[in-house]
Amino acid sequence: MMFKMLQHCLIAALLIAVGVHAQNKDKEEFQCPSHIANGNYADPVTCRRFYQCVDGFPYLNRCPSGLYFDDLQKFCTFKDEAKCGPLPTTPAPATDAPADTAQRCDTEACQLPYCFCSKDGTQIPGNLEAEKIPQIIMLTFDGAVNLNNYDHYQKIFNGKRKNPNGCNIRGTFFLSHEYSNYQQIQHLGFAGHEIATESVSQQLGLQDKGYEEWVGEMIGMREILRHFANVSVDDVVGMRAPFLKPGRNTQYKVLEDFGYVYDSSITVPPVPVPVWPYTLDYKISHECKSGTCPSRTFPGVWEVPLNTHYVEGFEGGHCPYMDQCVLHNLDENEVFEWLQEDFSRYYEQNKAPYMMPFHTNWFQTKPLENGLHKFLDWALELPDVYILTITQMLQYMTDPKELRDVNQIEAWKCDKSVAVAPKPCNIWNTCALPFKIPEQNLTDTRYMETCRECPNVYPWLGDAGGTGISGRDNYNYSVNKNEPEEEDDAEQRK
Repeated sequence: MMFKMLQHCLIAALLIAVGVHAQNKDKEEFQCPSHIANGNYADPVTCRRFYQCVDGFPYLNRCPSGLYFDDLQKFCTFKDEAKCGPLPTTPAPATDAPADTAQRCDTEACQLPYCFCSKDGTQIPGNLEAEKIPQIIMLTFDGAVNLNNYDHYQKIFNGKRKNPNGCNIRGTFFLSHEYSNYQQIQHLGFAGHEIATESVSQQLGLQDKGYEEWVGEMIGMREILRHFANVSVDDVVGMRAPFLKPGRNTQYKVLEDFGYVYDSSITVPPVPVPVWPYTLDYKISHECKSGTCPSRTFPGVWEVPLNTHYVEGFEGGHCPYMDQCVLHNLDENEVFEWLQEDFSRYYEQNKAPYMMPFHTNWFQTKPLENGLHKFLDWALELPDVYILTITQMLQYMTDPKELRDVNQIEAWKCDKSVAVAPKPCNIWNTCALPFKIPEQNLTDTRYMETCRECPNVYPWLGDAGGTGISGRDNYNYSVNKNEPEEEDDAEQRK
C-alpha cells in the first residue's frame, strides 16, 4: 500500500515537472524578432495567449476570458474575428537605405508658424518658459471602432471631464476599416473628436510598398470615412502608419500630395527629456527606431512623434503604445502611480505634449482602465493641464502662448463648432455584405453599421464606396481641392 502511494506521488511529481518544463521550454523557445521589435506577437502554441516584446525580451500574456489574440490587428478580440497566428509574412527584399539628404536644424531659418525644429528636439516653441505654458495631454486610439471599445471610449469622454477653460476634453482616433462601426464613428466625429487614418487593411509590410499602395490605404480610408461616417475629407488631416512602421519617403510624399497636415508614426527611443513635435523641414533630431523614417525634407509637414513611455527602474520595459508596457500584474492604484511617474518626466521638465496612445487591449483589463480614469481625474485637477486633439495641439504650437493667454486660442474655445460629422441617425443600417478575402478564392460575409444606405459589397482597397467594381477608385492629388466633393448616390438616413 505504502509503495503504491509513493509510486503515485512520484508519477504526479514527474507530470508536474514535465508540464512546468514544457511551459518554460515554450517561453524559452520564443524569441522576439529583434531587440528593437517592441510589440505584441502571437504565441505559437495557442491563440489564447500572446507575447509582449519589450526591448527584445518576451513577456507572456493571456487574453481576457472569452477573447483570442488576433495576429493581424495585434490585440485580443472575439473568436470569430480573431486571425489566429503566427501569420506567415514574406520578408521584404533587401534594399539599400536611401541617401539622407536632409540638413540639420537651422533655428535661424526655421521659424513658426510654418517651420519648427531644435538641435535635440526638446526646445519649447517660442522660447517660452516651461512653468508659464500649458501641459497638453493627447489621448489617441488606434484601429477599428466597434462594440469591443466604443462604450469604453464613452466612459472617458463622459461630458463630465472638462479642461480648465470649461470645454470638454477630446481625443484623436486613427481608424482602420475592417470591423469598424461607422455609425459609432459618426457619433465620435459629431462630438468633436479628431478623425484620422491608419489604413484600410492594416497590411503587414506596408512600409516597403510603393506610392500606389500607400495612396490606396490612406486615401482609400479617408474616402470610406466620407462615404459611410459622413466625415469631410477636409477634416481628416492626420495619419499613422500601421504598427508604427513609417513608409520612408513614400508615405510622406502621399501625405504631402493629398493635403495631410501631420503624421504620427515615428517613435522616439527612451530619452531623459521628451521630444516636442517638429516639422520635416530638416533632419530628424533623434534616432529612428523603425529604420524606415523619411530621409529627405518635406517642408511644412508636421511629425508628432511617439515618445517612449517608461518609468526608471520599473520592469515593465519601454513602450510607444501604453498597452505594450507590461502592467497587467498591477492593481489600479499601481497603474495610476505608474502613469503619474511617467507623466512627471514631461510636466516637471519641458512640458512636451504627453501623448497616450492606446489599442483596445488596454480597456480589456479592468485595473488598467480604472487606473487610467484615476489618472485623468487627477491630471484635470492641475490648473495648467489640457486634454486636446492632435490638431488642437498643433494649433497651439504654431502660435505658442503663455498659460494666461490660452483663452485667446480659437481652436480651444467652447463656443467654436467642433463637429467634423453631422448629427448621426437614430436608426441605422446593419449591412451584411459579401467580402472576397484578398489573395484567397473565398467569399465571406462582413457586417457594417452606417447611417448611409448599404453598399453592394464590403468596401475595400480600390473600391471605397463598395460598388462591387474592383479597382474603381482613382485618386488624383492634383484635383482642385476647392471643388465640391462628389455627391454620393444615397442620402443620409434621417
